[in-house]
Amino acid sequence: MAELRGLVRISDADIKGENSIYMGLTRIRGVSHMFSAAVCSSLQLERSRKAGTLTDEEIKKIESFISSPKLPAWMLNRQKDMETNTSKHLTGADLRFQTDMDIKIMKKIKSYKGMRHASGQPVRGQSTKAHFRHGKTVGVTKKAKLGKKA
Repeated sequence: MAELRGLVRISDADIKGENSIYMGLTRIRGVSHMFSAAVCSSLQLERSRKAGTLTDEEIKKIESFISSPKLPAWMLNRQKDMETNTSKHLTGADLRFQTDMDIKIMKKIKSYKGMRHASGQPVRGQSTKAHFRHGKTVGVTKKAKLGKKA
């Protein structure tokens, strides 16, 4: 049996070798449980197999499949892109950059969602009466004690 690697690097994400392939792939930003299962089934990989036992060729296959998946459009995370009108799947820094750009566009055109993002309010219709308040500084904050008085 091949030796178990401690860390496996797939698509700029470190995956622990003792994790299963199915759970390890979800460590990649932009890869959900459903997408991870689709990767395993389309590449005929056993889902419960340890990620540390993957060979270099299998890692390259996984990376190429994640970058250009042959899956139905409803399974991809970027459907009908505004600029290209195509469906694609983004991962890692590309996904983070595209999300930031989408928010900037919404702010620029002053859509409702853009205005909510700009003002720091919840965007998707959540209540703002009670649960939204924590984490934000409201009112007067107490200064930390600097030490004992002399």
